[in-house]
Amino acid sequence: MTAWEPSLRYPDPAIRALDHSFERYHLALAGVERLHTGCRWAEGPVWFGAWRSLLFSDVPNDRILLWSEATGTVSTFRAPSNRANGNTRDREGRLVTCEHGSEAGGRRVTRTEHDGAITVLLDSFGGKRLNSPNDVVVKSDGSIWFTDPPFGIVGHYQGEKAEQELPANIYRIDGATGRATVVADDVNGPNGLAFSPDESKLYVIESRARPRNIRVFDVAGDTLRNTRVLVDAGTGTPDGFRVDVDGNLWCGWGMDPEQDGVRVFNPAGEPIGHIHLPERCANLAFGGRHRNRLFMAASHSLYALYVNTQGTPGG
Repeated sequence: MTAWEPSLRYPDPAIRALDHSFERYHLALAGVERLHTGCRWAEGPVWFGAWRSLLFSDVPNDRILLWSEATGTVSTFRAPSNRANGNTRDREGRLVTCEHGSEAGGRRVTRTEHDGAITVLLDSFGGKRLNSPNDVVVKSDGSIWFTDPPFGIVGHYQGEKAEQELPANIYRIDGATGRATVVADDVNGPNGLAFSPDESKLYVIESRARPRNIRVFDVAGDTLRNTRVLVDAGTGTPDGFRVDVDGNLWCGWGMDPEQDGVRVFNPAGEPIGHIHLPERCANLAFGGRHRNRLFMAASHSLYALYVNTQGTPGG
């Protein structure tokens, strides 16, 4: 682990504007904080306001961890977690989780009920097992959208090695009926995904494209249309991301020392800012009382930064 100390200077030199438009989002008297370290691969942060806590996954260690704002401590929320990866909340405040493992009966998407019971939302499609659900978002109509690349079945580190039975699809689960449909089957390695603030667009990381892309679809009810590349990542490696109320994309980024951290793009796909971290960032979430604290799951560690914007309510 690289030795790291927070900057004592304001403004924090780790926060860099690539365009003057980013300056409005940068709080000059806020800096990057490391909240926890000791993970093997940190992923899937999600904020629970009623608990004043953040849940995040440590995929190879097969656990979901809980960071408490009240105590500043980290404890185990669930272990084993069936190799949990991406997490989000549904519109009733319940935890929705993508799981890579097979120990609990399948590679699946689950919901944790208010009483702690776990409901399987989907573990197969057309009679075939899902690959390894990766990231998930919930639309305001209650529908659940998730990506299903094969990353968790290529070996025994983030899941269990297995034959791929289905294409790497993006799925939608109807919130009322539970019916699942394929909304996209042409994304090469679909990874992180997020809706625009008005839910008219769905952004998806295409992680097996060379170079990686951030693609955007128009959302037409329960279908996707008019796909195009929004961001050509070049030598960068976007993974997961979330969107703020102005439509900016805050993307986990890497994977060399000059690029590791979070890259921020405006809705037109233009880079406007960068938050440098000493580790590659996988995924992130907005949280805190006003959704203005950016939590960043980055390789071994969890970082946070207050910003002058808010995450979308569904993020």
